Amino acid sequence: MLDIVIATRNPHKIRELVALIAVPGIRWRSLAEFPSVGAIPERGRTFRANAITKAKAAARATGGWALADDSGIEVDVLEGAPGIHSARFAGRHGDDQANNQKLLRVLAGVPSATRTARYRCVLVLASPQRVVAVTEGVFEGRIARAQAGRRGFGYDPIFTVPRLGKTAAQLSTATKHRISHRGKAARAMRHALRALI
Repeated sequence: MLDIVIATRNPHKIRELVALIAVPGIRWRSLAEFPSVGAIPERGRTFRANAITKAKAAARATGGWALADDSGIEVDVLEGAPGIHSARFAGRHGDDQANNQKLLRVLAGVPSATRTARYRCVLVLASPQRVVAVTEGVFEGRIARAQAGRRGFGYDPIFTVPRLGKTAAQLSTATKHRISHRGKAARAMRHALRALI
């Protein structure tokens, strides 16, 4: 059995990643199980840089393999913002409601056709010595004019999937996992893990 620490204390991300990757022979652990490991600074300019930093730091701190995710939403009319600042767009880290309300305010008056956006997710697997694998997934959509749906987290209530006519928060878990940024990155990581163990 291979232990891999998921380098986050966010229970939503942990649940999604464990469900999406689901490789036999792996015991997934949360960074919350290692209280001596402090917050890992995210000073990179890209999702990839931040994910690499988190994975390497968690692997070194725990002495085993670690999987890190860095993800967020990129809005074209805002030149890719909030991007790496998605979780703290409104100021306080992880306040989904405040982040959604701020993004809706910033985009007030922007026509539907130019409200294009995407979720991006980068996953990095690292050992204490090196980066083992990097995968990425993108989920294209638009920013809605109002919140809709009760599933998901983050910007899901305002992220519309035009071809389905629903926000990500209105999708079933199975549908979201099949088409989402994290689902795509996780499937690629699952292939990488199967080749490694």
